[in-house]
Amino acid sequence: MLYWVLKYVVLGPVLKVVFRPEASGTENVPVEGPAIIASNHLSYSDWLFMPLVVPRRVTFVAKAEYFTSPGIKGWFQKTFFSGTGQVPIDRTGGHASEGAIKTQLRLLSKGEVCGIYPEGTRSPDGRLYRGRTGVARLALESGVQVIPVAVTGTNVVAPPGKVFGRYTRPKVRFGKPLDFSRYEGMADDRYILRAVTDEIMYEIMRLSGQEYVDTYASRSRKAEPPPAAEPDVHELPKAS
Repeated sequence: MLYWVLKYVVLGPVLKVVFRPEASGTENVPVEGPAIIASNHLSYSDWLFMPLVVPRRVTFVAKAEYFTSPGIKGWFQKTFFSGTGQVPIDRTGGHASEGAIKTQLRLLSKGEVCGIYPEGTRSPDGRLYRGRTGVARLALESGVQVIPVAVTGTNVVAPPGKVFGRYTRPKVRFGKPLDFSRYEGMADDRYILRAVTDEIMYEIMRLSGQEYVDTYASRSRKAEPPPAAEPDVHELPKAS
């Protein structure tokens, strides 16, 4: 209930009036049934503007600590994250990325729409970075189509490291759903996971017009890149 109140009564109307976000391709989001929305990630405000332009609830996963902090601050934090369409990661498996897959699979089994940022973190410079293979795992294990999305302008409204930037009109472009049923039963093949992820990232790049960088965004933030053999954090054993 709080999600819809924030979207249509409190926060959503203000964002629409002030920023007038522009959307295209929203017809590619199914009116019912499960879907995976895979988006680029330029700003913390992405998860405000993208769900704002579609009628369905879009659910993201977030650290469980956001929902379990004590005191009044913890209560407000939990209320805000819950109200903006985020759910805590199920970490019964002991690992955050495995927990994220399990949580999203559960949501998809209920017919919900899950949002995911394949880059894993915000772009530090506006370019599109290599995708983590968790999005491919999620698509292959669930059998659900992936809708590529490009959000632009949010890094002007709220640049990395700042709460506010300059005024602009954010744009959200939804691509046609990608069907990976041809890879059914191959969710444990790391080469298939990489191929599926790269296909998704190519579509996001085409929609956004961003320059593509074939390295992880998290690594680009470091002065010295880690060894090339470091594994993808989403290439984990299949979630039980």
